[in-house]
Amino acid sequence: MLTAAAAGCALVVSVMTTAAAAQPGPAREAIADTHPQWATASARVSQRPVTTGAVTAGVYLTGQDPAGLAAYAAAVSAPGNALYRRYLTAAQVRARFGPSAAQVSAVTSWLTEAGLRVTKVDDNVAGYVEVQGSVQAATRAFGVTFGTFRGPDKKADRAPERAATAPASVASDVLTVSGLDTATHEMKPADTLPPPGPNYWIAPPCSRYYGQKVATDEPSAYGRKQPWTNCGYTPRQIRGAYHVAQSRMTGKGQTVAIVDAYASPTMLSDANEYASITGDRPFRAGQYTQDLASTFTGTAADECDAQGWYGEETLDVESVHGQAPNANVVYVGAASCTDSDLLNALALIVDNHLASIVSDSWGEPYDSATLVPVYDEVFQAGAAEGIGFFFSSGDSGYESPAEDSSSDMTQVDWPTSSPYVTSVGGTSLAIGPFKNYEFETSWGTLLDPLASSGKSWEFTPPGEYPAYYDGSGGGGVSTVFTQPSYQAGVVPHSLATALPNGTTSRVPMRVIPDVSALADPSTGFLVGQTTLQPNGTTYAFSLSRIGGTSLACPTFAAIEADAQQAAGHPLGFANPVIYARYGTSAFHDVTDHPRGPGYLGEVRNNYTDPDTKTGPLITYLRTLGIDGEGAAALPAVKGYDDSTGVGSPDNYIQSFFRH
Repeated sequence: MLTAAAAGCALVVSVMTTAAAAQPGPAREAIADTHPQWATASARVSQRPVTTGAVTAGVYLTGQDPAGLAAYAAAVSAPGNALYRRYLTAAQVRARFGPSAAQVSAVTSWLTEAGLRVTKVDDNVAGYVEVQGSVQAATRAFGVTFGTFRGPDKKADRAPERAATAPASVASDVLTVSGLDTATHEMKPADTLPPPGPNYWIAPPCSRYYGQKVATDEPSAYGRKQPWTNCGYTPRQIRGAYHVAQSRMTGKGQTVAIVDAYASPTMLSDANEYASITGDRPFRAGQYTQDLASTFTGTAADECDAQGWYGEETLDVESVHGQAPNANVVYVGAASCTDSDLLNALALIVDNHLASIVSDSWGEPYDSATLVPVYDEVFQAGAAEGIGFFFSSGDSGYESPAEDSSSDMTQVDWPTSSPYVTSVGGTSLAIGPFKNYEFETSWGTLLDPLASSGKSWEFTPPGEYPAYYDGSGGGGVSTVFTQPSYQAGVVPHSLATALPNGTTSRVPMRVIPDVSALADPSTGFLVGQTTLQPNGTTYAFSLSRIGGTSLACPTFAAIEADAQQAAGHPLGFANPVIYARYGTSAFHDVTDHPRGPGYLGEVRNNYTDPDTKTGPLITYLRTLGIDGEGAAALPAVKGYDDSTGVGSPDNYIQSFFRH
């Protein structure tokens, strides 16, 4: 499933071809993305076919002119093109590129003739026909048999044994199908949102800015005493480091949408109290709005974990308001963390043009993703309207199994690897005493615990494996998407052709991230949220420190709002203008050794139980700038790299000032 800076399961249907399963009759054609990658012979747990049970499937429609939509999205986003910035309204996109009545009718007839019952028809962007029926009816409709396999949820799940198919007469109208497999929790009619969870309490000591306090009583590392980690940067400090304050832009006149699952019951009051505590202005009346799903499902801790999403929402909202304090913020809360429900939230924004910038701090390993073609359709429709989508690049480097236990191979994340979104990677950021930028390196941290003697770190020398890996910014090379035109001439050919399995691609591929920003939890962000207190019974507003590319994404999205204010017009899909500024003062070129040869480190104390604020304290050396290991390493080098992209914001906003 999709989680916060990772989420997904499928509820609607995707269809591909299955020649062996198709019965004699009219010609059939494959439907893309309908055979789960995990449903392999080695994962089969039963030789008996699945012939009983119910299916709820969503058949997504291609729209009237999919090639035309992709072409328009590219043209309207490219400076110098005759169509540049000639954005369409949501109604124009729907009329020109949405599914036609004839397409809906043809697909509906096919499905009902097979014995499925139509329960919903959506003819907007990402339009689909939802159907319900028996497994036998689904077999007839999609020409596929079903088996039982060990799914990504580690359970015995039903899945198509091959790709699904559609009759040739309607195949061109079908984009994909979701809901044929059961590799996610069963949805309930409606869940009640749980109360907030516990706080993560910051153990002392900590610094207000980088290097304020030095761990003089702890062992040295890399030839010197290392500083204590910071307590969490405030929005004012980040505005100074990334030259937001110097630009005098505040996001005025812009609207940023934030998409997560569920809805924190105390979001607005928390954001306003946090702003007051950190010296900023709370939201004005009407500046913050919410558009929430009518019902929520899968809220339990062993399902989507609604409480965990409250923290993600809080981080996103407070980050956006912190870097663009005058921008309007609309929070769109999905019904669950499934691929389909989060997709519905994105489509809602495009169908109603709720914002021109969308921040999305969630994703999953690519091989777990569903509905990929439909997501890209939504992103293209958004680009045609002048909407830019920003996604966190992930918190587990190149998603190797050593870094992410949910991934079975080295691979990039999704949706951040789509060529139609801006992928935001992570850094470790040092901010000085005057809110000044001191240095930045790629986010990738090794934890080295204090030895039992208290006189050295456990691993010698420090910074070497097997020190505990503690997260890093996502990146790498896609095996699915070829290189988009905006990356040509910027991403080195040797990098764009270096596939994660060690082979060389014959053509350059899409590489992520595109940009980067502060993500390391140890040089992280101060957040404020109503949480369960250590006594386990009362709730109160509490401060904590957090990070991840879940922080980098809303930070850059908010800075994009400031840039739009400076430009005086929507920037839409931002990648063409971002790459046009590569190598200029718009970006800091982030490298692994910003202060010369050798590692950078910090010292950090953790409570034994951070939820209840109980000790004893556990002391770690945190070595910075090590994004992955071995073949899955993502080094940050001079120029573009697949750890930090073109870099982090420097004079990015100023580069859009009208002259």
